[in-house]
Amino acid sequence: MPDLYPRRDTQRVQAALVDTPVVLLNGPRQSGKTTLARELLGSKRTFRSLDDDTTLAAATADPTGFLRDARRLTIDEVQRAPALLRAIKKAVDEDRQPGRFLLTGSTNVLSLPHAADSLAGRMAVIDLLPLAQTEIRQTRSRFLRDAFAGATPSADTTTTGKAFEHIVLTGGYPEMLQRRDPVRRTEWARNYLRAIVQRDVRDVASVDKLGQMPRLLRVLAQHSGQLVNYTQVGGQLGLDAKTARKYIGVFQQLFLVRALEPWSANRLTRLVKTPKLHFLDSGLLAVLLAVSEATVATRRKTFGAVLESFVFAEISKLAGWEHDDYHLYHYRDKDQDEVDVVIENVMGGIVGVEVKAAATVNAADFRGLRKLAGACGDRFRCGLVLYDGGIVLPFGKRMYAAPVSSLWAAPGQ
Repeated sequence: MPDLYPRRDTQRVQAALVDTPVVLLNGPRQSGKTTLARELLGSKRTFRSLDDDTTLAAATADPTGFLRDARRLTIDEVQRAPALLRAIKKAVDEDRQPGRFLLTGSTNVLSLPHAADSLAGRMAVIDLLPLAQTEIRQTRSRFLRDAFAGATPSADTTTTGKAFEHIVLTGGYPEMLQRRDPVRRTEWARNYLRAIVQRDVRDVASVDKLGQMPRLLRVLAQHSGQLVNYTQVGGQLGLDAKTARKYIGVFQQLFLVRALEPWSANRLTRLVKTPKLHFLDSGLLAVLLAVSEATVATRRKTFGAVLESFVFAEISKLAGWEHDDYHLYHYRDKDQDEVDVVIENVMGGIVGVEVKAAATVNAADFRGLRKLAGACGDRFRCGLVLYDGGIVLPFGKRMYAAPVSSLWAAPGQ
């Protein structure tokens, strides 16, 4: 594995710096934000990290003075000094020169009090999630374009079985990818999660029961890919539903989990249905669930939940890079037939993706997709069952069984 992976978002950041005063690179810790920001420093940018206690103290004591001397400033971990955002707004209002500030944040900075109002119209926001398989393999995926065209998916026929399990259980954090020893990967992940809870949670919200946060994270791991029941989750920890919702929101702001809202043909009904919750990195989820390459053969159901979050995260990354606007949902009807991921494009076209942690597929696996197709009518473009196999097989009009590797396979593979 290389020490440095080319990031698809590099060009987006560079383009934004040309025409926008403030560019925010948002994403979880250790996803590569600081590395990318340093790559873009050049000779005319000043770099300051708020992870340094002295630098943080200076930024907090005098936000305006902190910005004064640097013409083009990169500020790492800006969420640690929220007062800087107002000072940046003032500086930009006085001089809207493009590229003045490049910020990185390990929480959803826009969720901080007054942040969105302060920098509305002045800031471009780019999410940098852990590495996607297309970045690791340096391929160009046509998954979304082919799916919405109803075309036969591409496939990487070499990524099945043990190789496939390794990819899913490792996830996309660079530090996880560089550790070949699974024990060392597990140790890194545990230390990472411990640091997030002990340090970064305080940057996001006031949490009265900080000691419950590690337990909550483990409970959420057990519910990954399932409908969120705040009362049930909170009940396992002695928390009421309101507090459980708040604490889960903290993990969302830290880019550990993400809610997947339900899809409905009637847009107004989406708000009253129940979202699912997914972890944004399958490697971290696997560690929380104690699923490893040594145990996966006897824990296929649990591996299936990890795989579903893996696929959701990969699709989220692919959608984020496209110029078209995509929205992700899940589908579940009154008969409890489901589709794991529903992708809707700006024209209202629909693609359904079902995930199966098995090497075989049968017609029954398309039940939810056929229900979705019926609900969509002529908006339906394609239904895919992604599985642990190496070939693409048709299962009717615009229905395919395809390897999970279709997500990253280059055309012609």
